[in-house]
Amino acid sequence: MADESKNFESGFELNPYISDFWKRFLKDTGRDENEIFSGEFSFADTGNKGEALLSLILSGKKTATLTAYDSYEIDREPLPVVGELSIVEDQNGNPLCVIETVDVNILPFEDISWGMAEREGEDEDFEQWKERRQEYLEEDASVMGYEYSPHMKVVFETFRVVYRNNIS
Repeated sequence: MADESKNFESGFELNPYISDFWKRFLKDTGRDENEIFSGEFSFADTGNKGEALLSLILSGKKTATLTAYDSYEIDREPLPVVGELSIVEDQNGNPLCVIETVDVNILPFEDISWGMAEREGEDEDFEQWKERRQEYLEEDASVMGYEYSPHMKVVFETFRVVYRNNIS
């Protein structure tokens, strides 16, 4: 039997709420008890912005996210992989849902179409989306130590919610 107290890929100790949630997910969905997840994450934004993003995910309006390719390189984080499962947490570390990566595109920021951008579910039009993502990428670049350019590679990940935490 798998050691449910650890994230199976990283070996890090799990929050007991995450461990119980993962076991419940595996049981409720009839998956193998040894199935792994890629990790847990929450949105870096705090307060209302973070809560709004979580609501968009849970409602199904937000089905994609964008990250600078350089951020993965600098953090030495693996790129997302189609089929991997992740646990989305609120800002207090409580599990809200499991998402499955369904598509990963690595492309220049300037090549993202409105059809792709719309999947992020946050903006009303393409110009607003481009302006806000450019601001995000410029801020991320200054913190992480890479240079922003419209030609820079980004990772555009599409996902779907496959399980919700119905226990409060």
